[in-house]
Amino acid sequence: MNGNGYSHHPTSIGILACELYIPSLYVEQSALETYDKVSKGKYTIGLGQQRIAICSDHEDICSLCLTVLSRLLEQTGVHPQQIGRLDVGTETLVDKAKSIKTVLMQLFTEHGNTAVEGVDSINACYGGTAAIFNAIHWIESSYWDGRYAVVVMGDIAVYAKGNARPTGGAGACALLIGPNAPIVFEPGCRSTYMTNVYDFYKPDLSSPYPVVDGQLSVQCYTSALDTCYAQYCLKAEMNGESRSKTSSAAADNINLSTFAGIVFHTPYVKLTQKSFSRLYFNDILRACSYIPNALVEKYKDFDIHSSANDKDLERDLIEQSRELFGQKTLPGLYFSQNMGNMYTPSLYYSLFSFLSSQPSEEQFYGQRILLFSYGSGLASSMYSIICRKVHDTRFTLGEIQKSIKRARQELDNERIELAPELMDKLLLEREKHDHQASFIPSQPSEVLKPGNMYLKSVDKNYRRVYEKFHGDENSSTNKKATVQQLYSEYFQTRQINGDTHG
Repeated sequence: MNGNGYSHHPTSIGILACELYIPSLYVEQSALETYDKVSKGKYTIGLGQQRIAICSDHEDICSLCLTVLSRLLEQTGVHPQQIGRLDVGTETLVDKAKSIKTVLMQLFTEHGNTAVEGVDSINACYGGTAAIFNAIHWIESSYWDGRYAVVVMGDIAVYAKGNARPTGGAGACALLIGPNAPIVFEPGCRSTYMTNVYDFYKPDLSSPYPVVDGQLSVQCYTSALDTCYAQYCLKAEMNGESRSKTSSAAADNINLSTFAGIVFHTPYVKLTQKSFSRLYFNDILRACSYIPNALVEKYKDFDIHSSANDKDLERDLIEQSRELFGQKTLPGLYFSQNMGNMYTPSLYYSLFSFLSSQPSEEQFYGQRILLFSYGSGLASSMYSIICRKVHDTRFTLGEIQKSIKRARQELDNERIELAPELMDKLLLEREKHDHQASFIPSQPSEVLKPGNMYLKSVDKNYRRVYEKFHGDENSSTNKKATVQQLYSEYFQTRQINGDTHG
């Protein structure tokens, strides 16, 4: 990491810095309830969602990833020559052969760096986690050349009109990975569960929409959570024994009370609350020391597997674990509540939300956070991080918090609301133009922010061109007319010209 060489035995590998992408457009879930003519609270209470992030036709998965990566390099001052590996996690494909990573290489080749390892990792929402693991393994290996790794993950989650559409969203993030990090991936503390199921998949390559078996997907998520937690606790306890050179660890040495925070992949907030209560139930059945004896006695004859579909039990556990959930998980749900499901970066936005929930970095020093990653099909892992104070003032937990707070400022104060009917038209147009050649985005450019990368065009051979948006002299004048009005006029014009449906 310096001009004199590098350590062959790097330690404390983890996240050095991060950047988050906040799409400019959103729809209120309460307005969507009214528009869809469903009962009040179906989305806001039943799913636990407040807003859903929407992307314009100027934004695709490559533009999102280009934006967060360029911002990461600019904000940290890391030169592109200092990056030796770049991994991308996504399930939003614009090409079945050419990786998004190769598109991002334009930010490196212009600086003479073509020696960058890594490609895309794809498996539903798990691809971002796989990309992080790949980056860590590279730094730990004999092939590491002393440079940083970067992980970029992002998705635009869209669903066909119907019950699943409110669970969509969009987002992207870029992580700088290296040794001596303020957020360290805890060595030896990781469990994995993978199997073959069809709970959520995208077999129609001509459509951006998935095939979803919602009930099966929840069952698979719960099964993966139970299995990963049991394996994680066992591995973490063994890891702790190995470090202390003793085998005297108690059976409940690792449990929910071990962690300051517990964050999950979050398709929708309500599932996260149910998942936390499920981990609490695991600890009850293990008779962990922090669990009241009355609860241990009450559930001592229950079986972890046969109880998975017991709704009365689920409601009781949610109530019993409500206080702990409020302390350890709820602070990590702000981005998900207000952006929706982001697929691959969903888990990491939960981590970022949790890390921004306290005003001071010192409050996180020495704290462990548990993470559960899930991708349909299925692939899942559970692992932990430790927050620490570092002496390098360039990459600190405080600097990471500043980056997250910039994103929260953008989320709270700089987004533009769209009416649900305009969202429907926008998504219909996105479906129509998906994988279309000779395409030039034409929706209102006022949604673009200076410095963001955007899709300029797709030529007749499907080659995509991206540029950085610099704004124009009339941008402030154009803002006097609301973007919602501009979109209304845009779709009215398209309908008159016969360029779009109804």
